[in-house]
This record gives sequence, structure tokens and C-alpha cells, in this order.
Amino acid sequence: MPERPIYFKYSTRPWQKEVLAALAAFRFAVIVAHRRAGKTEAMVLRLLLAAMDAKSPYPAPLFAYIAPFLNQARAVAWGRLKHYCRVLPGLKINETESSVTLWNGAVIRLFGADYPDRLRGLGFDGVILDEVAQMKPDTWGAVVRPALSDRRGWAVFIGTPKGRNVFHELYQEALAKEDWLAGLYPVDRTGAISPEETVCLKTDMPPDLYGQEYLCDFTAANADSFVDFILVHEAARREIPARNPAPLVFGLDVARFGDDRTVLVRRRGLVLENVVIRQGQDLMRTASETSEAINLRRPRAVFVDAAGLGAGVADRLRQLGHRVIGVNSGAKALDPDRFHNLKAEMWSKMRDWLAESAVIPDRPELKDDLLAPRYDFDHAGRLKIESKDSLKARGLRSTDLADALALTFAQPVAAFRRQPREAKFYDRD
Repeated sequence: MPERPIYFKYSTRPWQKEVLAALAAFRFAVIVAHRRAGKTEAMVLRLLLAAMDAKSPYPAPLFAYIAPFLNQARAVAWGRLKHYCRVLPGLKINETESSVTLWNGAVIRLFGADYPDRLRGLGFDGVILDEVAQMKPDTWGAVVRPALSDRRGWAVFIGTPKGRNVFHELYQEALAKEDWLAGLYPVDRTGAISPEETVCLKTDMPPDLYGQEYLCDFTAANADSFVDFILVHEAARREIPARNPAPLVFGLDVARFGDDRTVLVRRRGLVLENVVIRQGQDLMRTASETSEAINLRRPRAVFVDAAGLGAGVADRLRQLGHRVIGVNSGAKALDPDRFHNLKAEMWSKMRDWLAESAVIPDRPELKDDLLAPRYDFDHAGRLKIESKDSLKARGLRSTDLADALALTFAQPVAAFRRQPREAKFYDRD
């Protein structure tokens, strides 16, 4: 270790500092950041700091930066790595191998995933995988992950969304696992782009491209999505109003086993207050939990998906003394001239609600559900929303969270109004 402290001439942005601090507590991480946020810069520093502090029992700790192509890795990271390393004593730079060796024997090397077999046989103490969606499918699972096993090495995936692909799957996996770090950094969170330039970018770029590149939206490339990603993004950024006198409404979408989820939402006017998700739960337990929530919150209306399994839950809730409204999304719409069925009408009202300054929780699974379905028109020119079977055929899961929210728009719910007290007259005599 050098006798004097080493200082790097680099001032981290707040979001980079946040990520670098958080990575110390996680072995695996997925960091989604907008274009020009500085994610490569931060990850080069991550590699360098880890290599300087390496305490591997192996004679030569090995760290890697992997891009889809070696030329791409050199163009993006090589200059940055050499720039920060120049203040280190005893440094050895190998231009042929695109590697640097530190005084403690630790090596940082750049690789391209275009020839993943070149990575076989190596053991890594830490790896950065940049733009993993552009790599060959087996790069991570069959090559890099085994190379981390004996050294208990760590890995960080970084990139910008390009639709729903392996990077999206890794991000969803990181969200679901407690021992993985999932970070999402759109342009309004990093401070990397000035507000004035952000306005120009939003004006100059197509909405779907801006959403993908700067709002980090995995579904932005789906131009035929029924719900506009800008509506969802803005709704998730709004603050809940201090006073909300609107009536409370419940929506319950029922599932039992498999990948589908049972979801209970609580909406009060323009605010989606809460989303409760259950998976693999039996129907009686679902009815019991919903009954407890009704007794606690006293909603004005409770809408239950009564197609299939939901009918049993609705019946049980009625047995328990609750007034619930069963909804069959495949039934005739209230406005049959405009909508193919009730589902299309509910989703249309939900989209209008989002456009009316609605507030939703900033939950990735909710936003994914809202943005997933496509739309079409039937032979009579009426709006149709993509079915769950069609979504699953495209490799997407059922939109249970969004469907539960849509149920709250099945019928109008009037606000409660107190009746005026009857006037009483008293004879003073």
C-alpha cells in the first residue's frame, strides 16, 4: 500500500456517490441510468477502488470491464481507466491486453463479449458488464457467473433501456431479490443534464426515444402501448395532496396459483393510495384479508373481478356482510358504441384519470403493468385492449396491478354528502 493517500481528481455527482456507497453492501447489482449520466465513469472508479483494496487469497486479483465488443470497451472505458490510474505508483499498462496492473498485483482488464470463450478459464474478483442486452445470451449465465464462483466475486450490470430484453429481466430479478441492488436513475434524478437542456431534448426527440434514453423506460419503445409512458412517469413523480376529500374505492383482482398475482388497490379520487400484492394465496385467505381491510378503511365501493376465481371471493365477502360489486371485464361496456367490452372502457377511464394529474406509487411493477397492453379496434371500430393471453404469448406477465386499478373505474362512485339536519322550532313561551 502506498505510504501517502492517493487523491483522484474527480468530483462524483450525487447519484454516483449514492451508487458507489450502496454497492459495498451488495454482491450483485443492476444500475439503469439515462444516456450521458456518467455511469461508465462511476464504474471505472468502482473497479479501480476495488482493485486498490483487493485482499484476494489468489496471487493476482482480477477485475474486468466487459462490453459487447472489445473495441467498444476500449473506446468507452480504456482512456478513463488510464486517466485515473496515472497517479498510482508502480503502475504497469499493457496496451496489447488492454490491462493495468497495480502495485499490489491486482489487474484490471477490458474484454469484449463478442468472443465469450476467451473469458473461459478465468477467475474474477469483480466484473462490470456494460450494455448486457447486446451481448450473446449465454455470456452471463454460462461464462461470467461461473468465473465469479470460486473467488466469490461481485458483478454490476449497467446500461440504458432498449425495450424488454435480458437487461430488463435482470433489473426485474434485482428488484425481487433482497441480496441484489436495483437502481433506476432517469434524467430528473441524476442532475447530470441541465434543466434547460432537458427541455430541449424533450422537444427535439421523438417521445418514445426520449422516454427510453432519458427517462429509463423499458416500455418506451412500444409506440402502440395504450397508456402513454409520459402519463405514467409524471404520475409517479407527483406528490400526494395534503387534503383529499374524495370517496375511497377498492379494486380487487383475484388470482390463486402460478405467476399471476392477487392485487388489492386503494384509490381515493386522483390518488392511488396503496397496492397490496399476494401470490399463491388461497381464496378464503384473500377474502379474509379483504374483509379486514374493508372493516378498517370503510370504502364507498368495492369492485371485485368476478370472472373465474373472483366470483367465489365476491360471494364470500357478501356472506361476511359486505356490499361488493362483481365486475366481469368481458361484459358489455356501459358505452357499447365506443368500447369492445367493459375492460376497454375501464382502461380508457383509467388512462383519462392518469392525464388528470393523478398520483401513483413509484413502483416499477405497477408502471410495467400500465404500459404493457397494446390496443386495437374491432370490426365496428370500437376500442379493444390486449388480452392477458396475448400478453403472455409475447412473453409478458399478466397486468394484475393495472387491472386491479382499472376495476375502480367500473362504475361511477358518488361522493358522500351529508343530509341537512331537519330544522326544529321551539316555542319560547
